[in-house]
Amino acid sequence: MAKKMQNLVFYILIIFFSFSLGAKQIVLGSNNNSQEEIQEALIDLEPGDVLTLEAGEYFFEDGLSLDVDDVIFEGSGIDDTILNFENQISGAQGLLITSNGVTIRDFAILDAKGDAIKVIGAEGIDMVRLRTEWTGGPKETNGAYGFYPVESKDVLIDGCVAIGASDAGIYVGQSQNIIVKNSVAQYNVAGIEIENSFYADVFDNLASHNTGGILIFDLPDLPQQGGHHVRVFRNKAINNDTDNFAPEGNIVGEVPRGTGIIIQANSDVEVFDNDIYGNGTVNLSIVTYGYETDDENYNPHPKSIQIHGNRFGDGGFDPDLATGELAAILFELSKGDMPDIFWDGILPTNQILFGQPVEERLLITDNGDATFLTINPIKYILPFFDPVERDIAEYAGVIRPLAEVVLN
Repeated sequence: MAKKMQNLVFYILIIFFSFSLGAKQIVLGSNNNSQEEIQEALIDLEPGDVLTLEAGEYFFEDGLSLDVDDVIFEGSGIDDTILNFENQISGAQGLLITSNGVTIRDFAILDAKGDAIKVIGAEGIDMVRLRTEWTGGPKETNGAYGFYPVESKDVLIDGCVAIGASDAGIYVGQSQNIIVKNSVAQYNVAGIEIENSFYADVFDNLASHNTGGILIFDLPDLPQQGGHHVRVFRNKAINNDTDNFAPEGNIVGEVPRGTGIIIQANSDVEVFDNDIYGNGTVNLSIVTYGYETDDENYNPHPKSIQIHGNRFGDGGFDPDLATGELAAILFELSKGDMPDIFWDGILPTNQILFGQPVEERLLITDNGDATFLTINPIKYILPFFDPVERDIAEYAGVIRPLAEVVLN
């Protein structure tokens, strides 16, 4: 038995060293390599290879694509290696990745005509120390997404910067096992958005000067629904004050300027140890998906939401009454005294009548002097009753911490 184990270890080492010896380091420079040569180098990569772009500015008229597993594509720093797409003619994004086990790091993508970096169906994607930016400032003609991994598993976004996206700067959708950390999202419509995803940790990020800072959404009519187990902690969702510049018809076009964090139709969301202030409409909202849908499998109601140990400051001082319905409704209900935390109070009919299961109830505790407002749905439909309730103490309870997300 010991002999067989020794043989197995020997063969594993042979395979490992053969793989390592076969791996190549390819280095390209901006002065002597065209777009065609860079794309050809991406196509010719083999598992284990590293493609490095030296410092410089590279100009592209077409999108780049990568579909080789287990490779590294890197630059020399987010301010040193610049992939410039201002003259892009074709391609729906700057860089498209459709392979597994890929690391991209240390470069910037500027002014892509569509999304800056899109990842589809990857198992294992590390995006580290990258910058995506539209340099002309917030405009609806900017690309929709800076970082856009979808239908993927084991997603890492670490030390990245996203500026100017007309939908979301950092977006992860229909994915699972996600970590977004140490990153900055500014001057986007949505700074950071986790949508229809399972098991996400969003922490140590700065979301500021967006329309809305951090969005945890679940939407109908998508292959993966029932977003759950999302932890949002140690972030700064502050000073989100950019007018909404999303193209007409986009769901984030309903987000009012000055929104810190929104949780919509998700379950098992834990928001803790964040700094949330300077958001002119509302610091934190928990809302039901408010549009009609024919999707019979979709649950529009948030549940099992826990808000604790956050630091709230100035909010609601300049509500955006012109965008969507949230701010206008809240302003009317609050008589202008906007709360830090808003829950729309909407529940399934059976829960309105018979009560909500204990494990699904909203928990709010240990948030300093944060103010609160919710709507009592029964009083709302009856005449002569004030449906507004502000007693935050009713939502105190014992927190059930969610598990840490671990990537494979």
